[in-house]
Amino acid sequence: MAELVDLRSDTVTKPSPGMRRAMAEAEVGDDVYAEDPTVRALEERTAGLFGHEAALFVPSGTMGNQIGMRLVCEPGQEVLCDADAHVVTYEMGAAAAVFGISTRTVVSPGGRLDADQLIAQVRPKDNWHLTATAAIAVENSHNRGGGLVQPLGELQKLWDWSRKADVAVHLDGARIWNASVASGVPLSTYGRLADTASVCFSKGLGTPVGSVLVGSAERIATARLWRKRLGGGMRQVGVLAAACLYGLDHHLDRLAEDHEHAQLLAKRLGVDPSSVETNMVVLDGVEASLVAEAAKARGVLVSQVSAHRIRLVTHLDVDRGAIDRAADVLSEILNR
Repeated sequence: MAELVDLRSDTVTKPSPGMRRAMAEAEVGDDVYAEDPTVRALEERTAGLFGHEAALFVPSGTMGNQIGMRLVCEPGQEVLCDADAHVVTYEMGAAAAVFGISTRTVVSPGGRLDADQLIAQVRPKDNWHLTATAAIAVENSHNRGGGLVQPLGELQKLWDWSRKADVAVHLDGARIWNASVASGVPLSTYGRLADTASVCFSKGLGTPVGSVLVGSAERIATARLWRKRLGGGMRQVGVLAAACLYGLDHHLDRLAEDHEHAQLLAKRLGVDPSSVETNMVVLDGVEASLVAEAAKARGVLVSQVSAHRIRLVTHLDVDRGAIDRAADVLSEILNR
């Protein structure tokens, strides 16, 4: 049987030989004492990329998101976001369970940001009858939205309004690299439109683990405290930071190849290519479990998002040949 083609997620990527060498050769120190030079280099570089003063390396995107929201929202206040946002769908109610933060959601078509729609739902901080909205969380690109890239104009509108309204903006940038490569919008532009942002290295950039939270120097100093409280204080973690630096050097620009592969899959499977903005292809109106089982039997793994929806995610471990093979298998199954 041919090698598996795993399209379940870009999180399944494995470190490349070059990345493994970089990890093995990394200069390390005790990061709890802020003495790991490779971690510090990663934090400084990432902060610079997004135009922020400081950054903090964390084990996961969930930790980055949750600490990021806690930095701009007090217990008893609320974060407003899209109903399908990762921070309220896949992060196990952490905002409430850990930080005492309330969340409220607004349904938007496919997760696409409509600044006016969110702004209209904001509750003021000076009305003691209501739970005050302290922050708005935006996801870019949007996972459950099929990898859509948030419109820059809407991000700018939200940011401009937030400066006058005393409401913070948190960016869940788990796949912000994809959004930037697809749209041509610089990372620094996305960064300046958020008070805090969590960016992930273990998806498109192919590292085994790790995210970075960016913000002001004051906020990141507080974030370091929260990371320690949550058990995220790490020691000689430069071996992981080295993988992230390698990903920035070698795997960022090549995300365009993943986007091309997603377009190829869409065309082969009868999906409107215009609906595919980054590295995700969504198949709607299918018997998801049957398609997934049939595909798995033929060496292609896909993700069941719901009973009638399947998601395919391209990534650096799936080359053009594997894409063609997956398209052959899936098109045959879908045409039965």
